[in-house]
Amino acid sequence: MPTFTLALAQIPVIGGQPSENLRCALEAIAKAAQAGAAIVLLPEALDCGWCHGSALTDAGPIPGGDACRRLCEAAKSHGLYVCAGLVERAADHLYNSAVLISPTGDILLHHRKINELELAHHLYSRGDRLAVAHTPLGTLGLMICADGFASGQTISRTLGQMGAQLILSPCAWAVPPDHDNSLTPYGQIWLDNYGPVAREFHLWIAATSNVGHLIDGEWTGHKCIGCSLVMDPRGQTALRGPYGPDAPALLLVEIALQD
Repeated sequence: MPTFTLALAQIPVIGGQPSENLRCALEAIAKAAQAGAAIVLLPEALDCGWCHGSALTDAGPIPGGDACRRLCEAAKSHGLYVCAGLVERAADHLYNSAVLISPTGDILLHHRKINELELAHHLYSRGDRLAVAHTPLGTLGLMICADGFASGQTISRTLGQMGAQLILSPCAWAVPPDHDNSLTPYGQIWLDNYGPVAREFHLWIAATSNVGHLIDGEWTGHKCIGCSLVMDPRGQTALRGPYGPDAPALLLVEIALQD
Protein backbone atom coordinates (compact mmCIF):
# COMPACT_ATOMS: atom_id res chain seq x y z
CA MET A 1 0.00 0.00 0.00
CA PRO A 2 1.21 3.55 -0.66
CA THR A 3 2.51 5.80 2.10
CA PHE A 4 1.05 9.30 2.13
CA THR A 5 0.85 12.43 4.28
CA LEU A 6 -2.31 13.21 6.23
CA ALA A 7 -2.84 16.79 7.41
CA LEU A 8 -5.01 17.59 10.42
CA ALA A 9 -6.23 21.19 10.27
CA GLN A 10 -6.91 22.20 13.88
CA ILE A 11 -8.52 25.52 12.96
CA PRO A 12 -10.58 28.06 14.94
CA VAL A 13 -14.34 27.76 14.48
CA ILE A 14 -16.52 30.69 15.55
CA GLY A 15 -20.20 29.95 15.97
CA GLY A 16 -22.42 31.93 13.64
CA GLN A 17 -19.59 33.11 11.38
CA PRO A 18 -19.57 30.68 8.44
CA SER A 19 -17.74 33.05 6.08
CA GLU A 20 -14.79 33.48 8.43
CA ASN A 21 -14.76 29.78 9.31
CA LEU A 22 -14.74 28.81 5.66
CA ARG A 23 -11.93 31.27 4.98
CA CYS A 24 -9.83 29.53 7.64
CA ALA A 25 -10.71 26.11 6.23
CA LEU A 26 -9.73 27.08 2.69
CA GLU A 27 -6.48 28.59 3.92
CA ALA A 28 -5.69 25.36 5.79
CA ILE A 29 -6.42 23.28 2.67
CA ALA A 30 -4.00 25.40 0.66
CA LYS A 31 -1.28 25.04 3.31
CA ALA A 32 -1.84 21.29 3.53
CA ALA A 33 -1.42 21.00 -0.23
CA GLN A 34 1.77 23.06 -0.10
CA ALA A 35 3.08 20.67 2.57
CA GLY A 36 2.49 17.70 0.28
CA ALA A 37 -0.55 16.24 2.04
CA ALA A 38 -2.74 13.77 0.16
CA ILE A 39 -5.64 14.20 2.61
CA VAL A 40 -6.60 17.11 4.84
CA LEU A 41 -8.98 16.48 7.75
CA LEU A 42 -10.97 19.44 9.10
CA PRO A 43 -13.19 19.76 12.21
CA GLU A 44 -16.87 19.07 12.89
CA ALA A 45 -19.57 21.61 11.94
CA LEU A 46 -16.87 23.97 10.70
CA ASP A 47 -19.29 26.28 8.93
CA CYS A 48 -21.85 27.17 11.63
CA GLY A 49 -20.12 25.81 14.73
CA TRP A 50 -21.30 22.84 16.76
CA CYS A 51 -24.72 23.42 18.36
CA HIS A 52 -24.86 27.06 17.25
CA GLY A 53 -28.43 28.14 16.49
CA SER A 54 -27.35 30.04 13.38
CA ALA A 55 -27.55 26.70 11.58
CA LEU A 56 -31.32 27.18 11.45
CA THR A 57 -30.82 29.94 8.89
CA ASP A 58 -27.25 29.46 7.59
CA ALA A 59 -26.92 25.71 6.96
CA GLY A 60 -26.91 24.62 3.32
CA PRO A 61 -27.56 21.37 1.46
CA ILE A 62 -25.04 18.67 0.63
CA PRO A 63 -24.19 18.89 -2.17
CA GLY A 64 -25.13 22.30 -3.49
CA GLY A 65 -24.64 24.50 -0.45
CA ASP A 66 -22.07 27.28 -0.61
CA ALA A 67 -19.72 25.74 1.98
CA CYS A 68 -19.83 22.30 0.36
CA ARG A 69 -19.35 23.74 -3.12
CA ARG A 70 -16.32 25.79 -2.09
CA LEU A 71 -14.70 22.84 -0.32
CA CYS A 72 -15.19 20.73 -3.47
CA GLU A 73 -13.61 23.48 -5.54
CA ALA A 74 -10.65 23.66 -3.16
CA ALA A 75 -10.11 19.90 -3.26
CA LYS A 76 -10.07 19.99 -7.06
CA SER A 77 -7.92 23.12 -7.26
CA HIS A 78 -5.26 21.72 -4.93
CA GLY A 79 -5.55 18.08 -6.03
CA LEU A 80 -6.07 16.42 -2.63
CA TYR A 81 -8.76 14.70 -0.59
CA VAL A 82 -10.70 16.98 1.77
CA CYS A 83 -12.68 15.65 4.73
CA ALA A 84 -14.78 18.20 6.59
CA GLY A 85 -17.72 18.50 8.97
CA LEU A 86 -20.65 20.68 7.85
CA VAL A 87 -24.14 21.37 9.12
CA GLU A 88 -26.52 20.10 6.45
CA ARG A 89 -30.02 21.27 5.61
CA ALA A 90 -32.21 18.55 4.05
CA ALA A 91 -35.89 19.51 3.68
CA ASP A 92 -37.12 20.25 7.22
CA HIS A 93 -34.15 18.60 8.95
CA LEU A 94 -30.67 19.67 9.99
CA TYR A 95 -27.91 17.08 10.22
CA ASN A 96 -24.47 17.17 11.77
CA SER A 97 -22.76 15.86 8.64
CA ALA A 98 -19.37 15.28 7.09
CA VAL A 99 -18.09 14.75 3.59
CA LEU A 100 -15.04 13.16 2.00
CA ILE A 101 -14.21 14.93 -1.27
CA SER A 102 -11.90 13.50 -3.92
CA PRO A 103 -9.05 15.38 -5.66
CA THR A 104 -11.41 15.78 -8.63
CA GLY A 105 -13.93 17.63 -6.44
CA ASP A 106 -16.43 14.76 -6.20
CA ILE A 107 -18.12 13.71 -2.93
CA LEU A 108 -17.07 10.15 -2.16
CA LEU A 109 -18.67 9.84 1.28
CA HIS A 110 -21.52 11.76 2.93
CA HIS A 111 -22.07 10.82 6.58
CA ARG A 112 -24.71 12.06 9.01
CA LYS A 113 -23.70 11.76 12.67
CA ILE A 114 -25.46 8.89 14.39
CA ASN A 115 -24.38 9.08 18.04
CA GLU A 116 -25.13 12.76 18.64
CA LEU A 117 -25.05 13.97 22.25
CA GLU A 118 -28.52 14.32 23.74
CA LEU A 119 -28.08 18.05 24.30
CA ALA A 120 -27.91 18.52 20.51
CA HIS A 121 -30.99 16.49 19.62
CA HIS A 122 -33.14 19.62 19.47
CA LEU A 123 -31.03 20.86 16.56
CA TYR A 124 -29.74 17.85 14.63
CA SER A 125 -31.58 14.82 13.29
CA ARG A 126 -29.83 11.46 13.50
CA GLY A 127 -28.10 9.71 10.61
CA ASP A 128 -28.93 6.11 9.76
CA ARG A 129 -26.16 4.64 7.60
CA LEU A 130 -22.42 4.05 7.20
CA ALA A 131 -20.20 3.64 4.16
CA VAL A 132 -16.58 3.35 3.08
CA ALA A 133 -14.82 4.65 -0.03
CA HIS A 134 -12.31 2.61 -2.01
CA THR A 135 -9.61 5.00 -3.22
CA PRO A 136 -6.11 4.70 -4.71
CA LEU A 137 -4.79 5.46 -1.22
CA GLY A 138 -6.79 2.68 0.40
CA THR A 139 -10.25 2.14 1.92
CA LEU A 140 -11.43 5.17 3.90
CA GLY A 141 -14.24 5.36 6.45
CA LEU A 142 -15.99 8.38 7.94
CA MET A 143 -17.56 9.11 11.32
CA ILE A 144 -18.04 12.23 13.46
CA CYS A 145 -16.84 12.91 17.01
CA ALA A 146 -19.14 11.07 19.50
CA ASP A 147 -19.73 8.35 16.90
CA GLY A 148 -16.34 7.15 18.14
CA PHE A 149 -17.63 6.29 21.62
CA ALA A 150 -20.97 4.77 20.64
CA SER A 151 -21.75 1.82 22.90
CA GLY A 152 -19.25 -0.96 22.25
CA GLN A 153 -17.55 1.23 19.60
CA THR A 154 -20.24 -0.11 17.26
CA ILE A 155 -19.79 2.59 14.62
CA SER A 156 -16.02 2.41 14.28
CA ARG A 157 -16.12 -1.39 14.53
CA THR A 158 -18.69 -1.53 11.74
CA LEU A 159 -16.44 0.61 9.55
CA GLY A 160 -13.63 -1.81 10.37
CA GLN A 161 -15.82 -4.76 9.37
CA MET A 162 -16.55 -2.92 6.11
CA GLY A 163 -12.84 -2.85 5.34
CA ALA A 164 -11.81 0.66 6.40
CA GLN A 165 -8.04 1.03 6.67
CA LEU A 166 -8.25 4.64 7.82
CA ILE A 167 -11.22 6.16 9.66
CA LEU A 168 -11.49 9.95 9.43
CA SER A 169 -13.40 11.80 12.15
CA PRO A 170 -14.14 15.54 12.20
CA CYS A 171 -14.61 16.55 15.85
CA ALA A 172 -15.36 19.44 18.21
CA TRP A 173 -13.83 18.37 21.52
CA ALA A 174 -14.98 20.66 24.31
CA VAL A 175 -14.25 20.95 28.02
CA PRO A 176 -15.80 23.09 30.79
CA PRO A 177 -14.44 26.62 31.24
CA ASP A 178 -12.53 25.64 34.40
CA HIS A 179 -10.85 22.55 32.96
CA ASP A 180 -7.20 22.34 34.02
CA ASN A 181 -5.26 20.24 31.54
CA SER A 182 -2.26 19.97 33.85
CA LEU A 183 -4.43 18.16 36.41
CA THR A 184 -6.61 16.17 34.01
CA PRO A 185 -4.97 15.85 30.59
CA TYR A 186 -7.61 15.77 27.88
CA GLY A 187 -8.18 12.80 25.64
CA GLN A 188 -8.43 9.56 27.63
CA ILE A 189 -11.94 8.88 26.31
CA TRP A 190 -10.60 8.78 22.76
CA LEU A 191 -7.58 6.64 23.63
CA ASP A 192 -9.91 4.18 25.35
CA ASN A 193 -12.30 3.98 22.41
CA TYR A 194 -9.97 4.32 19.42
CA GLY A 195 -7.20 2.07 20.68
CA PRO A 196 -9.05 -1.28 20.82
CA VAL A 197 -10.64 -0.77 17.40
CA ALA A 198 -7.36 0.27 15.79
CA ARG A 199 -5.62 -2.82 17.22
CA GLU A 200 -8.40 -5.27 16.43
CA PHE A 201 -8.85 -4.19 12.81
CA HIS A 202 -5.25 -3.06 12.17
CA LEU A 203 -6.46 0.35 11.00
CA TRP A 204 -5.68 4.02 11.54
CA ILE A 205 -8.08 6.45 13.20
CA ALA A 206 -7.58 10.20 12.74
CA ALA A 207 -9.62 12.88 14.52
CA THR A 208 -9.33 16.65 14.09
CA SER A 209 -10.91 19.00 16.62
CA ASN A 210 -11.32 22.75 16.26
CA VAL A 211 -10.22 25.37 18.79
CA GLY A 212 -12.20 28.28 20.20
CA HIS A 213 -15.18 28.82 22.51
CA LEU A 214 -18.77 27.60 22.25
CA ILE A 215 -21.00 30.66 22.31
CA ASP A 216 -24.47 29.12 21.93
CA GLY A 217 -26.37 26.09 23.19
CA GLU A 218 -26.29 24.21 26.49
CA TRP A 219 -22.48 24.19 26.54
CA THR A 220 -22.09 27.94 26.11
CA GLY A 221 -18.76 28.92 27.67
CA HIS A 222 -17.15 25.54 27.10
CA LYS A 223 -13.89 25.69 25.18
CA CYS A 224 -12.88 23.58 22.19
CA ILE A 225 -9.29 22.64 22.80
CA GLY A 226 -7.85 20.84 19.80
CA CYS A 227 -5.78 17.86 20.98
CA SER A 228 -6.33 16.32 17.53
CA LEU A 229 -5.30 12.68 17.54
CA VAL A 230 -4.05 9.92 15.24
CA MET A 231 -3.97 6.29 16.38
CA ASP A 232 -1.93 3.74 14.45
CA PRO A 233 -2.83 0.08 13.72
CA ARG A 234 -1.15 -1.01 16.96
CA GLY A 235 -3.54 1.19 18.92
CA GLN A 236 -0.74 3.58 19.82
CA THR A 237 -0.67 7.35 19.51
CA ALA A 238 1.02 8.49 16.31
CA LEU A 239 0.25 12.19 16.74
CA ARG A 240 -1.31 14.57 19.27
CA GLY A 241 -2.23 18.17 18.61
CA PRO A 242 -1.66 21.02 21.07
CA TYR A 243 -4.24 21.80 23.78
CA GLY A 244 -6.13 25.04 24.18
CA PRO A 245 -8.83 27.31 22.73
CA ASP A 246 -6.03 29.41 21.20
CA ALA A 247 -3.96 26.54 19.79
CA PRO A 248 -4.55 26.37 16.03
CA ALA A 249 -2.18 24.05 14.19
CA LEU A 250 -1.63 22.25 10.92
CA LEU A 251 -0.38 18.80 11.89
CA LEU A 252 1.23 16.31 9.50
CA VAL A 253 1.62 12.56 9.87
CA GLU A 254 2.82 9.85 7.51
CA ILE A 255 0.27 7.09 6.99
CA ALA A 256 1.15 3.60 5.83
CA LEU A 257 -2.05 1.59 5.44
CA GLN A 258 -2.14 -2.15 6.07
CA ASP A 259 -3.96 -4.77 4.00
